[in-house]
Amino acid sequence: MLQVLEFLPLVIFFACYKLVDIYIATGALIACMAINTLIFSIKAKQLDKKQGTFFLIALVLGGMTILFRDDSFIKWKVTVINLVFAAVLLISDLGFKKNFIKSAMQSAIHAPDAVWRKVNLAWVGFFTFIAAINIYIAYQMPLDFWVNFKVFGLMGLSLAFMIATLISLRKYIQMED
Repeated sequence: MLQVLEFLPLVIFFACYKLVDIYIATGALIACMAINTLIFSIKAKQLDKKQGTFFLIALVLGGMTILFRDDSFIKWKVTVINLVFAAVLLISDLGFKKNFIKSAMQSAIHAPDAVWRKVNLAWVGFFTFIAAINIYIAYQMPLDFWVNFKVFGLMGLSLAFMIATLISLRKYIQMED
C-alpha cells in the first residue's frame, strides 16, 4: 500500500498537468506530497528523512513555481533530488564508509566491498546523469516533452539502470534452497 502512495503524487501531477496546467499540477503535487509525508510519519511514528526532504524540496521549488508563475522552478526539482541522492551516496561512502546500496541489497546479494563500491559509484554517476539530462530537457524541449520525460522517461531509465545493476551483480545473488 505504501509503495502505491509513493507514486500517487506523480500520477496526480501528470493528470492535473494534462487536464489543467503546470501550476495546478504543481499545487496538487505539493498537496499530495504533504499528505504522503503525514501518512508515512504517522505509520512510522516519526518523520522519515527522505520523505521530509523530498517534500521540502517540492514545497520550496513548487511554491516558487506557483508564486512567480514560472515553471523553471518545478523543473529543477528532479535535478535537485537526484543531486541530493548522488551527494548522499558519495559522501556517505567516502566520508563515513557507509554504502547505502550495499545496506539495501546485502541480504540477497553477497558481493565483495570493492564490487559494492563500484555499484555505489555507478549509482552516483546515474543520479548525476539524470540531474544533467533533466536540466537539458527542461530548457531545450517544450514543457509537454519535459512532463512526459519526468513521468515516463525517468521511470524507464531508473528501471533500466536497476536491471543493469542486478545483471552486473547476478553472480553474487544468493538463491533460496
